[in-house]
Amino acid sequence: MKNIINLMLVFFGLALVSAQNHSVEGTVQDFHDKTMLENAVVKIGAFTAKTDKKGKFSFRDIPAGSYQVVAKHPLCDDYTENVKVDRDVHLAITLEHHIGEIETVNLHGNHKTKGSVIMKTLDKTEIERNSTENLGNLLSKISGVTALKTGNNISKPVIRGLYGSRISILNNGVKMAEQEWGVEHAPNVDVNDFEHVDVVKGASALKYGNEGVGGVVVLEPAILPKKDTVMGSVRLSGISNGRGGELGANVAKVWENQWFVKAGGSYRKTGDQYVPHHTLQNTGMDFNSFNFSFGKHSFLQGFDVSYSGTNQEFGIYKGSHLSSLQDFYKAINFGQPYYLDQFSYDIDQPKQEVSHHIAKLSAYRRFEDFGKLTFQYSFQINRRKEYDIRKGDLANIQSLDLRLITHSASLVHLLERSNWSLESGISAAFQDNYPNPATQARRLIPDYYRYDAGAFSVFKYRFNSKLNAEAAVRYDFSRYDAYKYYDSDKWESNFAAIFPQFFVQESGSRTLTRPILDYHNLSANIGIDYKPTENYDFRINLSRTERTPNAAELFSDGLHHSAAIIEEGDLTIKKETIYNLNVSLAGKFDVLKGLHIEVSPYLMYSDSFINQVPTGVKYTNRGTFPVWTYQQIKARIMGVDADAELSILDNLKWRSNFSILKGDDLSTNEPLILMMPTKLRNTLELNLNKPKNFYITLENENAFKQNRFPIRNPPITFINDDGELISDVVDFSSTPAAYSVFNASVGADLFKNLNLNFRVNNLFNTEYREYLNRLRYFMNEPGRNFVVTLKYNF
Repeated sequence: MKNIINLMLVFFGLALVSAQNHSVEGTVQDFHDKTMLENAVVKIGAFTAKTDKKGKFSFRDIPAGSYQVVAKHPLCDDYTENVKVDRDVHLAITLEHHIGEIETVNLHGNHKTKGSVIMKTLDKTEIERNSTENLGNLLSKISGVTALKTGNNISKPVIRGLYGSRISILNNGVKMAEQEWGVEHAPNVDVNDFEHVDVVKGASALKYGNEGVGGVVVLEPAILPKKDTVMGSVRLSGISNGRGGELGANVAKVWENQWFVKAGGSYRKTGDQYVPHHTLQNTGMDFNSFNFSFGKHSFLQGFDVSYSGTNQEFGIYKGSHLSSLQDFYKAINFGQPYYLDQFSYDIDQPKQEVSHHIAKLSAYRRFEDFGKLTFQYSFQINRRKEYDIRKGDLANIQSLDLRLITHSASLVHLLERSNWSLESGISAAFQDNYPNPATQARRLIPDYYRYDAGAFSVFKYRFNSKLNAEAAVRYDFSRYDAYKYYDSDKWESNFAAIFPQFFVQESGSRTLTRPILDYHNLSANIGIDYKPTENYDFRINLSRTERTPNAAELFSDGLHHSAAIIEEGDLTIKKETIYNLNVSLAGKFDVLKGLHIEVSPYLMYSDSFINQVPTGVKYTNRGTFPVWTYQQIKARIMGVDADAELSILDNLKWRSNFSILKGDDLSTNEPLILMMPTKLRNTLELNLNKPKNFYITLENENAFKQNRFPIRNPPITFINDDGELISDVVDFSSTPAAYSVFNASVGADLFKNLNLNFRVNNLFNTEYREYLNRLRYFMNEPGRNFVVTLKYNF
């Protein structure tokens, strides 16, 4: 009996052990910044708990056994783990963001890391409604941004008075290198390839380089969904002005395992442009683009390989290339029209043909404690051919043929914590510029190699929910190694005594030189973002940037054919240092259905500003052209951008933006040339649900007369048709009159997947000229233009 009782006690004790309960507790945190996640749902078997403000959860009295633990949180992937409970257990759970939340552009307007930068965004809707516009014209819808044009097809963005090399354009993470120094070198991009466009005003984005002293344009494609699907669209547009059209398509295949492949492209063709009462000869265009990419993107790691290419052919209005001094004088001073009213799709000389190709390889990996590491390599080749009006054996040979090859690589590390982040990186680039001697013309830009290396670091700190601060520093090294011929008399009088080490040899009346120039640039910025209440926001950013002169500023020497000017660079030009102060004041007010206002004053100063101004007129065997010379001066630009949006009704909105700036050449006490005139844009938009996505907009754009400009009117002497000797000045300086232009658009979903957009630009066929059009002396801006676009989504 005693043995039986002992055996029963043993089994009873074992039963007590097996029935013993334990506690399971732990924390749930974000993988990349280690933030503790509140309200995460944690399940273990049939038991459920939520995390508190410190990310902690706790279970009591969990019976011993094996369980599946599941943790869920909005915008995060579910966490699953099998756990054996035979004692008290502590779990440290880390959740990963959905693939759609991977941060691709830190600066995007909807991202929490916007910080102190002054930025505006064009979203997918705005891009789709203006799908036939080029990038320069599209960005002109943003306050403080306009377009510098050469005719009516070629335009490039101007941000707060600065353009060219001072504006960096990021195409899917690649800084574009495309001979951007030229005033008529339009960005080689297809705006339809991108989901949104961010414009950063001022030099507050040093992670992208030190050359964007005026601002940065960030072009980003759509983030693909994390599901097994096929998606895409086909787009067809008809364009009345130029009697042309556009066809575009894109398709993407995504697998649930996060692999993807996508491709797209477009083709656009227009003939000669119509201006009120006339058609301008040789103003047609031909454009095509293609892009392809594949890769795999998960939260922890990913890679992608991509290619994009564009080919553009633009006609340059024949009336801007005049053979005699008399015709040139009449066109500039009296607006005498030439080459009008014979419509054609043919593109003849003068013209430009440009192709640009980008190949990119990028990869990233997130480490739990180390942060995110991203590597990127890109290869670019830009080929630019410019054709002048030439005769005889040279009639069909280009006058300018430049090939620019660019290799660039970067390695970036991002470490994020709950209250701070540190992003640092190194980069290197190599450029090879080759001007083809087959042109049998003087090389505008010489052979050169350019070497670049840089390092940056950006630190952001969150003091509390109201105050954020950031600081950045960047160092860049640049070297030019060039081979250039000078006229011997020009070399001796201007540069021989300063740069004797560059001399190579004499060759008749020409001197061969090898300039090797090194530049060390140090840039920095600091900024704060203060949000005292939910309805008010204050940002301030102060920066000092140093920029290496571009190739044109140093070396240009000769006729720039498609710009219809003679350009002269200066080898003595030093690096450019610019100080920038940017401020933003934003507020939301209870007016009708809601009013949002943002005012952004700014100030830019430089004692080494590189400026280009007209300094004379030259008659050549290819025509008569103004001479523009690069100079280094003291300069100041200050202005204000203002934006307002008022919801009048739930479905009726009024939007307005206003920009004014003042630019001064402090060296000569005169205004800076080519400064944007004051502009005011108002838009009224009505949205209805029947039919679906139905909208109507009416837009009014006003440009005031630019009354501040330098007087640079060179003298001219010629014999007119009556044999009289005429001595006068060419009026390069006077600016066009103010103008007011109306645009209207309407659109809706016709069927489930079919959308229609109809737009009228210059609704009342207003005749006007734009100050920032370098061919304004010879031609008006486009007349009325009807654009209809059908888009099928699948």
